[in-house]
Amino acid sequence: MSDEWTAERMPDLSGERVVVTGANSGLGFEATTAFARKGAHVVMACRSRERGREAMVDVREAVPGASLTLGKLDLADLDSVRAFAETFDEEFGSLDILCNNAGVMAIPRRETEQGYEMQFGVNHLGHFALTGLLLDALRASPGESRVVTQSSGLHENGEMDFDDIDGEDEYDEWDAYAQSKLANLLFAYELQRRLDSAGVEDVTSIGCHPGYAATNLQRRGPEMAGSRLRLAAMRVANAVVAQSAETGALPMLYAATAEDVAGGDYVGPTGLKNMRGYPGKQESSDRSRDEDDARRLWELSEERTGVSFDI
Repeated sequence: MSDEWTAERMPDLSGERVVVTGANSGLGFEATTAFARKGAHVVMACRSRERGREAMVDVREAVPGASLTLGKLDLADLDSVRAFAETFDEEFGSLDILCNNAGVMAIPRRETEQGYEMQFGVNHLGHFALTGLLLDALRASPGESRVVTQSSGLHENGEMDFDDIDGEDEYDEWDAYAQSKLANLLFAYELQRRLDSAGVEDVTSIGCHPGYAATNLQRRGPEMAGSRLRLAAMRVANAVVAQSAETGALPMLYAATAEDVAGGDYVGPTGLKNMRGYPGKQESSDRSRDEDDARRLWELSEERTGVSFDI
């Protein structure tokens, strides 16, 4: 395909059903708007119902007649993940595209409701559980369905510290973030390997990253840490270096809809240092392709979430 792939090149998605986590802001909001513009019914999976409702109003202003449902999903609480999946199955039954998009970045050490380090818990464990719980719905789709998992270029700095996965002995917010983003890709690729091994041809798993996009994601860590200096630096970087959230959402949209995407692909911006520009296929780090780490992470994730994939 052309290097200049934009959301206008997405196919007609009328009759398709899409779940986007973190749909109320940033990349999730832009992806929701783009999917709705192409006729999909989008289930906006949001932690805050209030912010979700406000975002629905904004999407409908941009796309009159947009087909939307608001779903309550707190990825930091596995009970909430189960409740969301159960409600989805009751209301819809089948799913065409799952965008594992929501996340937290470089925050002071916090724990999820189940006591896991927050970045690993939200960015990886919550989405691992959600995907497993929605797998039957993905397989019930009449055509090919896709699982798109949002990573980051910073996954290249990541290393799986299985001896201290929760940073209880030593914690650095950026190391924890990079580890969680590496976990996203290990999961995405291992899911595809397991689908292939089981002969499942109607579900495809793809990894992606947005490059450097200006969103609220960068603000939360400095705000939680009370660092005015870091917050000011983030604002300057977002204004000077970052691309827009709308452009940053393109790799996720490409991974979710482009015809030339295959299971196990990795999609990101193809411009300056893979931080900006139009989306295309890329190579992720060697660590992200480590099958031993992927199997170990999978087993740990099943143990922690209580979710097993029926494949």
